[in-house]
Amino acid sequence: MFVRTASQAVRSSAARASVTPMARVAAQQTRSASEHAIANPTLAGIEKRWEALPPQEQADLWMQLRDRMKVDWHEMTLQEKKAAYWIAFGAHGPRKEAPKGEGWKIASKVVQLVAVSVGLFYTTRLFAKPPPRTMTKEWQEASNEYALKENIEPITGISSQGYQGVGYVQSPPEKSS
Repeated sequence: MFVRTASQAVRSSAARASVTPMARVAAQQTRSASEHAIANPTLAGIEKRWEALPPQEQADLWMQLRDRMKVDWHEMTLQEKKAAYWIAFGAHGPRKEAPKGEGWKIASKVVQLVAVSVGLFYTTRLFAKPPPRTMTKEWQEASNEYALKENIEPITGISSQGYQGVGYVQSPPEKSS
């Protein structure tokens, strides 16, 4: 086990030593790029220009700001702080404000759909068959008498001692025509 660990340590130190001088220079350049402020003309009026910028430029600007935000925020310019905040939390993309009148359009569409639903409901009821004869109050009262006679639900139901409910009755009396 010690031999395996030692060989891994040797390989990792060799990998670190094999970093080319070009890679070190590139790392220093990116580090130094984050230490320099972004030009004010680049950030001026970003709120108005952001949507019109091509996606690649948006990404580049955001990456520059992200790198700038890695330094102490006291070293950032006010323009950079405002731009970073607006790009992160501004009213663009999904946070864009809704167009004027959109609420009224939604409300009118909801009212229309409710009206269609009510119309469909009453049209269905107009052509429906009458309710079954078991839904009359008289039938349900007869069901109560049968349940008492047969001692149905003796613990908590209609046949229980001291029952106060209406039993199976749920419909109003049948209309006499």
